[in-house]
Amino acid sequence: MHILRTLRRQLRAVGGHDFFEKPDIQIPNQHYGSAYGGWCIIPEGIKPDSVVYSFGIGHDASFDIAIIEQLGVTVEAFDPTPSSVEWVEAQHFSPNFHMHAYGLADIDGLVTFNPPEDAHHVSHTMLDRPSTAAHAVTVPVKRLATITHELGHDHVDILKMDIEGAEYQVVTDLLASTIRPSQLLVEYHHRFPGVGIARSKASIAALRAAGYALFAVSATGEEYSFVFRGLKSLH
Repeated sequence: MHILRTLRRQLRAVGGHDFFEKPDIQIPNQHYGSAYGGWCIIPEGIKPDSVVYSFGIGHDASFDIAIIEQLGVTVEAFDPTPSSVEWVEAQHFSPNFHMHAYGLADIDGLVTFNPPEDAHHVSHTMLDRPSTAAHAVTVPVKRLATITHELGHDHVDILKMDIEGAEYQVVTDLLASTIRPSQLLVEYHHRFPGVGIARSKASIAALRAAGYALFAVSATGEEYSFVFRGLKSLH
């Protein structure tokens, strides 16, 4: 399966629809969660009082539950998608899983969320999706600076964002602020129509220029794990 996936990605890369990034540093890290919803993080230094934000839950909280159970953290989870909120409410998660029914963006306010084309999927997007626009919903979103202020946090140890195409504006907004999460986990959606690999490459380059080092990339080439090293050498 891994070989087949790599071959498919190589063909997409030849056509300009995918690209390969190598980690900047080699550092011990571990994958937490399912094959679909899991992420690689650096567990060293993560303690029960670490501040963890997880944006984009959908119907898979395996990453969040895994780090709660194995690292003892509290996870502030965020997703304004109605079906995701309902799904979380029907679960029996740990008290350390705190659900917030709003999303992350580069503005504070209300935005239009367009549903997926496949009715069996749950993830909505702020990007244009004409085929499902008639069924769009309006949901609340907030900037990261607003969220940290409201929750009383002066730092973030781990920030995960799987926000269906809104990551580009959020990364720009984050870098314009003074907030520097120690570990930043980003799913890039260059596969979406109208997005393209140039935006992902530019966002990754901006993070590197701001002092983030890439330490893990998923086999799909969509999930990227960064650690903040400041503006010192990343090697």
